[in-house]
Amino acid sequence: MTVVRVVIEADGGARGNPGPAGYGAVVRDPETGEVLAERSAALGVTTNNVAEYRGLIAGLEAAAELGAAQVEARMDSKLVVEQMSGRWQIKHPGLRPLAAEVAALVRRFDRVTYTWIPRERNRAADALANAAMDAAAARGGGETVIVATITEHVGAGVSDAPEPAESAATSRSARAETAAAGRPRREDWAPRTSPATRLVLVRHGETQLTAEKRYSGRGDVPLSAAGEKQAAAAAGRVAAMRPDRVITSPLARCRATAAAIAEAAGGVPVTVEKDLIECDFGAWEGLTFGDVRERYPAELDAWLASTSVAPPKGESFQQVAKRVRGAMGKLQQAYEGQTVVIVSHVSPIKLILRDALAAGDAFLFRLLLDPTGISVVDVWPDGGVSVRTVNDTSHLGEN
Repeated sequence: MTVVRVVIEADGGARGNPGPAGYGAVVRDPETGEVLAERSAALGVTTNNVAEYRGLIAGLEAAAELGAAQVEARMDSKLVVEQMSGRWQIKHPGLRPLAAEVAALVRRFDRVTYTWIPRERNRAADALANAAMDAAAARGGGETVIVATITEHVGAGVSDAPEPAESAATSRSARAETAAAGRPRREDWAPRTSPATRLVLVRHGETQLTAEKRYSGRGDVPLSAAGEKQAAAAAGRVAAMRPDRVITSPLARCRATAAAIAEAAGGVPVTVEKDLIECDFGAWEGLTFGDVRERYPAELDAWLASTSVAPPKGESFQQVAKRVRGAMGKLQQAYEGQTVVIVSHVSPIKLILRDALAAGDAFLFRLLLDPTGISVVDVWPDGGVSVRTVNDTSHLGEN
């Protein structure tokens, strides 16, 4: 299903702080209060603040999967609301990667606002979080175990329970904080004091299918002779950026391109990341656009109209985006402050750039990425992003 506006209620906690932890998130229709999705997870041993951020992340992921364009996130954590609204600094280094993950998810929506609510108005998310904490405690607070569920159209009810009648002053204060938290986060050009993680995004070199302009997804085709030359040229260019590590899709065309870059850079480590693999084009694999237009006209029109639609027996761009965002979140946390080369395919790289530029889905069909085209993006722990280069092919000379 696709919805325009949703409300997220999110919470998290730990028994002991740190202690066995968990989170809960509920996504509702803002008009009817109908529950559109629920998520909860046990997190092993961590802190209240980490669990609260995880609840917000889970809620945003669920909202994205529902196709929401506008989100109001309601939480009884003043810390998370104030930090993500841009009014409080994120001083604890352990929370910065989580805030960056939230910021990356926020770019998937047209608008996200944050509202503080008292705990008694966050009962549904609180109940899910407490159940997850119980599960974490039952496991002895050991290794993190994620148990996530999404329920479409289950239950109904209004999320805004009556406010407690402690005092009019308390009510006015809460409403004032809510109004302030509703302002969108301000973007600026202020210089960062922490080092950026530099992402050097490289599309693989040419293959036979690339040259023939055919859909090339999971088919493990090798580089052509021209592609090997392109990879060598790109390797020299990327080596000058002094990368610390190369991350590659598992397919041969990317691994060969990554190996050339790693060798030119002095033998830097190469890591295979399965979630950077190309979109699965299913029944369209190996076909040209004209072939698909002739054989699958209705399916092609639906695919071009929505990123939630997959080719027959294939994968939608929304599915690709979910796994790619997960991979990017992990590597940004693992290699913070380093220069990381990512060798992948057209679809994953376009989706990374779309999120970095806070662009809409039309961006995916308007951006051209050439074989071994190089794009450079800097990201900071607080969610700041600078796109420096897109599809640079100067290393190939005249095309």
